[in-house]
Amino acid sequence: QVQLTESGGGSVQTGESLRLSCVASQFTDGMAWFRQAPGKEREGVASISGNGFTDYGDSLTGRFTISRDYAKNTLYLEMNSLRPEDTAMYFCAARHGAACSLDPAYFNYWGQGTQVTVSS
Repeated sequence: QVQLTESGGGSVQTGESLRLSCVASQFTDGMAWFRQAPGKEREGVASISGNGFTDYGDSLTGRFTISRDYAKNTLYLEMNSLRPEDTAMYFCAARHGAACSLDPAYFNYWGQGTQVTVSS
């Protein structure tokens, strides 16, 4: 069983930045960030494979950057130029498959989430 613990969320103004972190209890190949706003479906934000390939949700490339520290079993999400529509609960997820995926159905393990609120 892989345990995931997110941190780094908070309340910011439009245009500001946040960096989310997710510490995993053990290494898994595929990891990703998802988000879910009230009344909306869970959305894939960014995914990274075991060998470092990345994929991003629509319109997020360029503002968001996913990365990982293999030595620390830690996943990061750098979020820049934040907008009110980025407001959501952000979840870290892990899967045993190596490929990138933004489909939540492929992920075996989930963190509890960290709230990001962007005000105008």
